[in-house]
Amino acid sequence: MATVSATPKSKISGGSFLLENRSASDVFTPEDFTEQHQLIAQTAEDFAANEIVPNIEKMEHKDFSISRDLLKKAGELGLSSAEIPEVYGGMELDKVTASIIADHIAKYAGFATTWGGHTGIGTLPIVYFGSEEQKKKYLPRLASGEIVGAYALSEASSGSDALNCRARAELSADGKYYVLNGEKMWITNAGFADLFTVFAKIGGEKFTAFLVEKTFPGFSIGAEEHKMGIRGSSTCPLILNDCQAPVENVLGEIGKGHVIAFNILNVGRFKLGAMCVGGARVSLENAVQYAKQRKAFGKVIADFGLVREKIASMAALIFVGESLVYRTVGMMDDALSQIDKHAPGADKETRKAIEEYAVECSIIKVWGSEMIDYVVDETVQIYGGYGFVEEYPAERAYRDARINRIFEGTNEINRLIIAGFLLKRAASGQLPLMPAIKKLMDEVMSGASTEDFEGPLSEERKLVSSAKNLTLFAAGVASQKYMQSIQDQQEVMGAIADMVIEVYAMESATLRAQKIAEQSASSAMLPIAMTRVYLSQAMEKMESAARKVVAAAADGDTLRAQSAILRRLAKHDPINTIQLRQEISQKVIERGKYALN
Repeated sequence: MATVSATPKSKISGGSFLLENRSASDVFTPEDFTEQHQLIAQTAEDFAANEIVPNIEKMEHKDFSISRDLLKKAGELGLSSAEIPEVYGGMELDKVTASIIADHIAKYAGFATTWGGHTGIGTLPIVYFGSEEQKKKYLPRLASGEIVGAYALSEASSGSDALNCRARAELSADGKYYVLNGEKMWITNAGFADLFTVFAKIGGEKFTAFLVEKTFPGFSIGAEEHKMGIRGSSTCPLILNDCQAPVENVLGEIGKGHVIAFNILNVGRFKLGAMCVGGARVSLENAVQYAKQRKAFGKVIADFGLVREKIASMAALIFVGESLVYRTVGMMDDALSQIDKHAPGADKETRKAIEEYAVECSIIKVWGSEMIDYVVDETVQIYGGYGFVEEYPAERAYRDARINRIFEGTNEINRLIIAGFLLKRAASGQLPLMPAIKKLMDEVMSGASTEDFEGPLSEERKLVSSAKNLTLFAAGVASQKYMQSIQDQQEVMGAIADMVIEVYAMESATLRAQKIAEQSASSAMLPIAMTRVYLSQAMEKMESAARKVVAAAADGDTLRAQSAILRRLAKHDPINTIQLRQEISQKVIERGKYALN
């Protein structure tokens, strides 16, 4: 099946959103889904509703035969092979499609975790780094669900610090095997998976990936972990006790395991973000349905202003989340569409195209995981006492969501990746961050006026521009203070990352709403209201983070002068978010769920 990506556009550099103004035509949004995208979305939606949801209780109680059966059914529908090349039994579809499937699979987090562990980090290492023999041997069976994949990177002493692994590999005397010793922790699908991508250091130094089958001598699986959430997924340790992996099962290059680990995590992060959006959509629907039925003081609680405020905030966040995810994967698809898949080095170019958007993937992961935490928390609040009871869906969703801030690198690590990535690119000249900061500082000192925008959402676009300037200002103040040692100032780096995250979220939502408005003014009323609500709260976060950076980097007269500049850059008129949330909640309650039309 051919890919369903949009018409290729010129490649946009990762992280450049901070320095360049984009137009609405530059971004891919859910409104740009093709007919094929929509058909796949419906297929995934039906599969989740008809196959996954009825089996939730069985999977919650560790009946993993159900999980394996569902993976096979997903394979039959093509839902597990979107990113596997056709020649190896896959569908060879685009990243937008992969995200759509992840979004709709997420009706139940336990199976979404199983599916993601299999189709993403369990399969893609072979897609991107496998030899021809490895691809032929494993990919068709992974695509169909005949075998289940898993990814074994973490250890008890090295979670996010993956390169600090203690697992060791030594070449056997006859040169036919690598003998692996060590233990891997928190491995998704471990209890029933057949094939594991295992990371170990050859000779204690060369960090390398191996494809390890569960039947290999010396390989065993520990007991199931009893987890707070995602109980419907299997999580076990792996024990490698003189485990024999054939030399032909080395994945990628010896000593280059980090290239595999970090590239695969990038893909995992944007898919996790898509799942968070899908999970939040389900939670909001449950909250709305409950609020429309539950009565208090003579009327349904959906009529209460403070409940409506929660519903509107949740809906606005889902709109922004969709905007973030599909904008990012749209850029990836544009970059990937420019690669000749049959040319020498195509695999390497594909990996580079994905790695280009590492900062955006980390943003999606952090933002999405914190967004769904808010949504499930407010869902529990709307359910009241019933939200604390296992019989109702709010309780499980609340527990299931918490792991997302730890998965795929903790949010703290991802915040450091975001700020560090931008600074690294600036230092190498790939991203003209420092010239942009200098230009802004010169404009601030000269009292230059802010940029004006025309057309739909001109005020919102102006606010986004102010947010970018505020971020550049904070980054400039911090860079002047700490110079090369800024990487050691984690609190400052985290605050700058928070600002970068908000800029990308604000701009993504604004451009999507603008794009909708340019096509149909009547269809844009709800998206514009959601965007305005989000921008209002985002600017408050931006200003708070900027103050944190400035206060850490200056004192006395310098602090007072920089604070004055900060206030000027952050200045904006208040938005009547009470009225906007009333408008949003009315539509959501009428429709009984999140829906733009």
